[in-house]
Amino acid sequence: MTLRRQRTVSALLLLACLSCGSAFAQGFSALVSPPRFEDSASAGDTYRNVIEINNVSGSATHFTVQTADWTFKPDATVEFSDALAPGSCRPWVGLESAEIDLAPNARRRYRFEVRVPADAPAGECRFAIMIEGDPQTVGGGAAVPVSGRIGVIVYLAIGDAAANLEVVGHEARTIEGNLVPVLTVHNHGNAHGRLQGFVDGTDASGRSYALQPATLPILPGETRDIALVPQADNEAAAAPVIAWPLRLHGRLDWGRQRLDIAATIDK
Repeated sequence: MTLRRQRTVSALLLLACLSCGSAFAQGFSALVSPPRFEDSASAGDTYRNVIEINNVSGSATHFTVQTADWTFKPDATVEFSDALAPGSCRPWVGLESAEIDLAPNARRRYRFEVRVPADAPAGECRFAIMIEGDPQTVGGGAAVPVSGRIGVIVYLAIGDAAANLEVVGHEARTIEGNLVPVLTVHNHGNAHGRLQGFVDGTDASGRSYALQPATLPILPGETRDIALVPQADNEAAAAPVIAWPLRLHGRLDWGRQRLDIAATIDK
């Protein structure tokens, strides 16, 4: 198996676990919390925080830890890079250790820090902390070494950096087999943002329900499509089927920013 192929398999395992903070590799399960940090610091500060790593198997495990730069692609996949990206803040980052050994069913609080230079401009420091298990051999037509990786994403707003979100379009689109409203959102700011909260919808049948935005990040300078998912009355019920057209009204938030939503969307 080539190094490129091995990294591809690792990346696929990583992408599968980004939202849940867990991965499976080398015959053990590793749980990591939280899956991301969204915080702020001032120029000249040293920001410190802790990742909790749990080995939930009955076998001792060994991990390597390093930082990576990443990009969030239009199809909502993440691409990681060991090479320093232009303007990367990874040289500011300090890790507690490059390797970790965990006993069976053990837990480790792993520390990291970001030393923000005194002359750092307002903006956002973004990087990933990659936690990787030792390769294990997977059988089949040809035995290949595969390792699991967990990525913890860090967003650190420096100074007065903030998102400035604007809804620039809307349409109906089929996502995961369901036709749902989608907002096109541009970020004019210098830090990432997400749409949070609920917006009310009233469809052609007169039925009203709440819709929740997908929690995808919108990075500075990016335009991203954010689906609004209709919510059922309770967890056991199926999501409402929309009778189009759908009238949206309400407000979504990110930090101190408020986005008023008033639109009618037809399929």
